[in-house]
Amino acid sequence: MKRNGNGKVRVGIIGVGNCASSLVQGIQFYRGASEDAVTPGLMHVDLGGYRPRDIEFSAAFDLNVTKVGRDLSDAIAAEPNNTIRFAEVPKLGVKVHRGMTHDGVGKYLRDVIKKAPGPTDDIVGILKKTHTDVVVNFLPVGSEMATKWYVEQVLEAGCAFVNCIPVFIASQRYWQRRFEARGLPLIGDDIKSQVGATIAHRVLTSLFRDRGVRLDRTYQLNFGGNSDFLNMLERERLESKKISKTQAVTSQVGHALPSGDVHVGPSDYVPWLSDRKWCYIRMEGTTFGNVPLNCELKLEVWDSPNSAGVVIDAIRCAKLALDRGIAGALTGPASYFMKTPPRQFNDEEARQKTEAFIRGDDHKSNGSNGNGSMAQVFRNGENGKNKRKTGKVRPGGTSRISLRAKRDEQHLP
Repeated sequence: MKRNGNGKVRVGIIGVGNCASSLVQGIQFYRGASEDAVTPGLMHVDLGGYRPRDIEFSAAFDLNVTKVGRDLSDAIAAEPNNTIRFAEVPKLGVKVHRGMTHDGVGKYLRDVIKKAPGPTDDIVGILKKTHTDVVVNFLPVGSEMATKWYVEQVLEAGCAFVNCIPVFIASQRYWQRRFEARGLPLIGDDIKSQVGATIAHRVLTSLFRDRGVRLDRTYQLNFGGNSDFLNMLERERLESKKISKTQAVTSQVGHALPSGDVHVGPSDYVPWLSDRKWCYIRMEGTTFGNVPLNCELKLEVWDSPNSAGVVIDAIRCAKLALDRGIAGALTGPASYFMKTPPRQFNDEEARQKTEAFIRGDDHKSNGSNGNGSMAQVFRNGENGKNKRKTGKVRPGGTSRISLRAKRDEQHLP
């Protein structure tokens, strides 16, 4: 049974930045997409009966004075947004409301973002009044407290949640239980691009493993000119991002890789690149006869449109779960769409699980998560055999991510 009964997916957006701009433009761009033709940029034209044209925006929240109070169609073009414009978006009749700040504005973003005056608007009331089905989180990297505050509002409002940033929500058992208790679906954490640095690095890592090449050392360096890369110059905000990107790659290695032999993460801010991202990947391995094998790759993308086609599918999967009464973290879709899902699979298995979920096969195994939190993966390694820890590990073998999960369960700040 379709929730709201009108065949539409009503979407609220937290953070009206470049990613939101690409998503909003994309819904307009693909409004007439047909399954009978090759459609670049979409993995699914029809996903469980929902097409891009069935997505409509119901609410938006930001704190920048250049965006608050404006129609969403205008706000997506306001500074400091600098992504490519590929569609003309008509007036949507959706006002951007004043959101919560918390830790959402880092040291470097304070130079380009001026907070709108006035108090935070009634997030719960707005989501309920607009009959929002799915809320998408596009806050800046490092917005730990702001994200958790918004999650509480989403739970209270009774919406599904798609977490596109590396704050660990869907991958933590505490938050999984909270969404299960409210009968709401959850997809996260940290969106993958369609063909981005993480997915390219994962596929190459799997190729090495499948073809019998031992990966010895690797790095992934990323440069960009959008406000996300500016924000990530503040290295203190990068901890969860580095954990998310690193484990997304190392989960595919198949053997323990010393932390000193892998470096994955944002590297620098280059303003003239605007919303473009350049990625450099190097992989050093050992092959037949202990002979060395080296691989290098350069990838150039427009950063925000590269993820929007994945977000469109995540939104529709979340709505399918609402329609079917599936609650909690959606293991299959999360494993395909996100860098840090509740459980890691190789990409082909993740794709198969996602397709099974879309078809409605085996709701129990492809729906709400019952396979443990990401904290368990960090402690035990994939399949419980790989003892390598990702990120900094504290005495006793507990990672930062598992300590954060324990802190959430104790309701500590």
